[in-house]
Amino acid sequence: MTDEQPPSPYEPPSHGQPYGQPQYGQQHPQWGQQPPYAPQPPYGQYGPPGQGPRPGGTNVLAILSLVLAFVFAPAGIVCGHLAKRQIRQTGEDGDQLANWGLILSYVFTVIGVLVCCGWIGLAIWANSDSGTY
Repeated sequence: MTDEQPPSPYEPPSHGQPYGQPQYGQQHPQWGQQPPYAPQPPYGQYGPPGQGPRPGGTNVLAILSLVLAFVFAPAGIVCGHLAKRQIRQTGEDGDQLANWGLILSYVFTVIGVLVCCGWIGLAIWANSDSGTY
């Protein structure tokens, strides 16, 4: 019997092969085959059903409240109050946006009501008979 050992796959490369890599067709005796990939989970199962919006995003109604304060202030008031309630329940961002939307909506609503009352008062005053012709 001869004490010949099989050649080690970690001998210095002889023809452009990186050092420490087994030669083509050989496998490291301890590693064996490449392990199989983990099985894929079925589609559509990303989280528990009924999961609401994740906390941390900006509340959409708070943004709408601020925008509607300049467009149609009474709708900004409604959206601002709804946004404040949703923010308390979900923990979303946007509390300052909802506050500013409410403040501006109330200010513009009061200004609009005063302007309407002024126009009505001006129309009544212009149509009143002062008794002098």
